[in-house]
Amino acid sequence: MGPYVINAEHLTKRFGDQTVVDDLSLSIKKSEVFGFLGPNGAGKTTSIRMMAGLLRPTSGRVFLDGAETVSARKEQIGICPQEIILWNALTCRENLAFMGKTYRVRACDLRERIERLLTLLSLSDQADQVASNLSGGMKRRLNIALALVHNPEIVFLDEPSAGLDPQTRQLLWDFIRSLRDDEGKTIVLTTHVMEEADALSDRIAIIDHGKLLRLDTSTNLKKTLGKGDIIELLLADRRRNGAVLRRLRGIKGIEEVYELKGRVAVRALNAASRLPSVINLIESTGGRVADITIHGNTLEDVFIHLTGRALRD
Repeated sequence: MGPYVINAEHLTKRFGDQTVVDDLSLSIKKSEVFGFLGPNGAGKTTSIRMMAGLLRPTSGRVFLDGAETVSARKEQIGICPQEIILWNALTCRENLAFMGKTYRVRACDLRERIERLLTLLSLSDQADQVASNLSGGMKRRLNIALALVHNPEIVFLDEPSAGLDPQTRQLLWDFIRSLRDDEGKTIVLTTHVMEEADALSDRIAIIDHGKLLRLDTSTNLKKTLGKGDIIELLLADRRRNGAVLRRLRGIKGIEEVYELKGRVAVRALNAASRLPSVINLIESTGGRVADITIHGNTLEDVFIHLTGRALRD
């Protein structure tokens, strides 16, 4: 990956007495997928709106290719918001043509770009349908195509897979990767879905309450918890979770114990070998295990480690 193309310096945004983004500084490399991961309301959307020049920060500055956003070339940026914004009376092809003309894309380039986007986003069969007749997933894909029809260098995608079924989500993920790998674009996306950030992002910024908590690759973020796997246990009676958690914290070799979505979670080295003793302890308190899963550290585990609460709380 090449040099940094986006530099945010001490970005802060306040709405009245509420600080939505709090002293955010980071740099984004050319031709990388950069993910903002955090729960709803963490400040992700506000952050990228300031980076894209749609929202003026209370304080701080953003530079795109060395130029402040106020003087940056608007055609180098593509923006796909969370909200689906289409011209409902126009067909897919007409939506794209209209947007391309607003950016003064040459007619021959525009035709080629439209057909390519329709193909890549599996909208060719719906090209001549009016937008109002499209399914929710098709509207979402068309919304993304509109952000790309002028062939921008930097693309901001705000919760791009919201509401998509698993098959369509995988299509979109493949498309986002192709924008980076085949076209060399810089992609900045927000998500509150751990799997999406993990699957797509070269680097991930974990953000909560407007603050940057950690920025690194997914692999390195997971390493911040040290070695060890996670055992998740669903008790038949969840009211016993608290008593079980207190007892487990006293066992030597267990590094961390917490509650996650109604389950008791235990992190330990060689976790599988500790399972019998964990189950025995639970049963000694009168509890019964209804379900068990074991997995390696995840981004959600990192978030819990940093904030003390689940990512989707």
